[in-house]
Amino acid sequence: MRDLAKNIRLPSIDDLFSTEEERQDAKLEKIQILPLSELHPFEGHPFQVRDDEEMDKMVDSVKEYGVMTPAIVRPRRDGGYEIVAGHRRCHASRRAGVDTMPCIVRDMDDDTAIILMVDSNCQREHILPSEKAKAYQMKLEAINRKLGRPSKENVRQVGAHFSGNRSTQIIGETAGDSSRQVERFIRLNKLTPDLMQLVDDGRLKTTPAVELSYLTPEEQEEFLSYMEEEGCTPSLSQAQKLKAASKESVLTKDKIHGIMSARAPGVKPREPQLTIAVSKVERYFPKGCTSEQMESTILKLLENYYRKRQDYER
Repeated sequence: MRDLAKNIRLPSIDDLFSTEEERQDAKLEKIQILPLSELHPFEGHPFQVRDDEEMDKMVDSVKEYGVMTPAIVRPRRDGGYEIVAGHRRCHASRRAGVDTMPCIVRDMDDDTAIILMVDSNCQREHILPSEKAKAYQMKLEAINRKLGRPSKENVRQVGAHFSGNRSTQIIGETAGDSSRQVERFIRLNKLTPDLMQLVDDGRLKTTPAVELSYLTPEEQEEFLSYMEEEGCTPSLSQAQKLKAASKESVLTKDKIHGIMSARAPGVKPREPQLTIAVSKVERYFPKGCTSEQMESTILKLLENYYRKRQDYER
């Protein structure tokens, strides 16, 4: 009888004097207005918060209407809240001179928070390849931790809650990429920072960059020096040959030159390329201007200069 009495749970005073509707309402997530000073960025957040044209528009919107969509945050062990979704809204609020922001506070473990953080950002229109690469890697690791170590019969990393899909398929279905595309983006994390920057700038295409990621860091630096000296970028075929030479441990400076300078019979040599780093000229252009727009503007200015010089010489 004593054991039975211990297992009997008496209702609380709140339960006795509250309705079922009130008890269910208490379980719902509430929007809270939190001070920006208590909001902290997500640890390892892979997405940049840029002061570009889109941010300027968001700042104007916050000034006029406030933040329309609440951020999602979770409590921090050290106090305050960690932003899971809403970093750009938080930054726009600070720029707009606003001190608070509507948030939904949600308790969640690290892996759940990572998956939600990645999913809430991957739908954005402008995402750099490096951002997507880091985000996909973080989500892949989080999903695999949730799934646990696969059994011998389940070597493709699947689980009961994921309909038999591979982890990369799960990521791709949410982001609108194929499983193969997800794997390529994740592979880009093996690039050195300088080569990754070329991919972000649009000067190195993603597909050849994936092949270059199999080179050792030292080989990548050697190849980068060659690219800058010659003003060239590799084709997919050339990148694949560089990868094969690296695998055989024969990718020397001379080998790089041989692969890059060789051309198929009947193919005319490429015209010399003039390459200007975006970082050297971006201050002369409006925020958010693409490399193609910069190139077009520079060519127009040179054409105007040439015409004026011709008129002067006449």
